[in-house]
Amino acid sequence: MTQDEKPFSRVMAVTTLAMLAFAGNSLLNRVALLETDIDAATFTTIRLVSGAAVLWLISIHRSSAQPAEGNWLSALALFVYAAGFSFAYISLSAATGALLLFAAVQTTMLGYGLWQGERLTAVQWLGFGFAISGLLGLLLPGLSAPPLVGSVLMLAAGVAWGIYSIKGKTAGDPVLATTGNFLRAVPFTLVLSIIMLGSFSLDWSGVGYAVLSGAIASGLGYVMWYSVLPALQATTAATVQLSVPVIAAIGGVLFLGESISLRLFLASIAILGGITLVLRHKGK
Repeated sequence: MTQDEKPFSRVMAVTTLAMLAFAGNSLLNRVALLETDIDAATFTTIRLVSGAAVLWLISIHRSSAQPAEGNWLSALALFVYAAGFSFAYISLSAATGALLLFAAVQTTMLGYGLWQGERLTAVQWLGFGFAISGLLGLLLPGLSAPPLVGSVLMLAAGVAWGIYSIKGKTAGDPVLATTGNFLRAVPFTLVLSIIMLGSFSLDWSGVGYAVLSGAIASGLGYVMWYSVLPALQATTAATVQLSVPVIAAIGGVLFLGESISLRLFLASIAILGGITLVLRHKGK
């Protein structure tokens, strides 16, 4: 049985677990920086190191004869994503952070497609306009606007992840490539920790959340996602990721006591609905 012939129920189960893992990253980052003493730089370092360790073990188990792949540009994008992600969650709620991240990722990838010569239909342009309007509406100054610095950091993280995803389309084995990129990202994050040594802070709870974020939500989450991608159409794979900000928002309310403002609710509808229009009409 090939990957494309996996039973539908298995594909859906693994896809669901992968989306829960991705949303879990937002919750783990937020709770660690909100309720423990770990600083953002140390969280980033432990996350990337533990993710690299798990992915290295998985890649050795899968293909002991092949070395890890990847490249330094992708590793740098991975580091910028992880660092921006962690520092943004010092001030952002789980729901707002996930929404900004997702919007930046998809906008980056759509922009790259346009730059490469892809053309959008009238419906797609309408959807793109909705998404941008929702993003601008969320960020406009006001009582319920998210903190500017945190928002900019999360948008930068999303752009970096979009670049990482674009580079990943031409990679070889996705697990080996991801392993190599995580391993190459470790020196970058160690330098960050040295630069931020003055704000170093740590406790065992924070370490635990960082390891869960790196080893489970990132390392295993990416492996699960890559394992089902061949069985999903491109538009389906892109659209299913719309669930991540929603799951993160629900998790933030249930586990972190966060509230959903009217501004965030309306922006979510505009951004997620707009991107859905773009993706659903892609190629039509």
